[in-house]
Amino acid sequence: METLVTLKVSLVLHSIMTDFDTGLRIREKARDLFMQYGLRSVSMDDIAGGLGMSKKTIYQHYADKDELIVAVINEELQHNQTLCEQDRKISHNAIHEIFLALDMVVELFSTMNPSLIFDMQKYHPNAFLRFQRHKNDFLYNTIRDNLERGIKAGLYREDINLDIMAKYRVESMMLTFNPDFHTRLKYTLVQIEEELIIHFLYGLASPKGYKLIIKYHQERIKINNDGKKQM
Repeated sequence: METLVTLKVSLVLHSIMTDFDTGLRIREKARDLFMQYGLRSVSMDDIAGGLGMSKKTIYQHYADKDELIVAVINEELQHNQTLCEQDRKISHNAIHEIFLALDMVVELFSTMNPSLIFDMQKYHPNAFLRFQRHKNDFLYNTIRDNLERGIKAGLYREDINLDIMAKYRVESMMLTFNPDFHTRLKYTLVQIEEELIIHFLYGLASPKGYKLIIKYHQERIKINNDGKKQM
C-alpha cells in the first residue's frame, strides 16, 4: 500500500514538473519572438512552430495570446526587479548604481523591438496595466531612493525635488519607445537611452558627483572599446 501511494505521488509530481517545464519553454520562446518582432507581429502559430509543438498544447497552458503575454511580461518585470535590487546592494554609491542599471538597460534594449511597448499599450491593456504598475510603483520608488542616497552622500545637489525628478526619469524612459521620437532619429534604442540617462545624471550631480560620473563614464567607454577590439 505504501509503495502504491509513493508511486502515485511520484507520478503526480512528474506531471506537475512536466507541465511547469512546458509552460516555461512556451514563455521563453514567446519572449524571444516578442522581443525580436514585437507583440502584434507574432502569432500563436509562430510560437508553436518555433517550439515544434501544436497550438493545442500551448492553449492547455494559456487560454489565449493575451494571457501568454501577461505571463511573459510578469516574468520579465520580476526578473528586472530582481536585477535592480541586486544592483542596489552591490553598488558602491548612488552614481555607481545608475551605471550598473545602465548596463542592464543596454543588454535589455539591444534585443528589444521598438514597437513592443506601443503594441502592449494598444493591443494588450492587461499586460500594459501590469507594466504601468511596475513603472509607477517599483521603478519610481527605486529612482527616488537613489536620489535620496545620492543627496545624503553629497553626490547629488541638495535642492533636487525628489518627487518631480523621480517622476521625470520614469516618464523619460517611455520617450525612447515613442514612435514619433525614435523613428525620426538615426539611433538605436540603446544609444537613445544611454544619452538620456547620462544627461539625467549630469543634471543631478554636485561638483563631487560630477567628477565621479566622468570617472565611471570613461571607465565604461574603455571597457566597451576593449571589448570591440577583442571581437
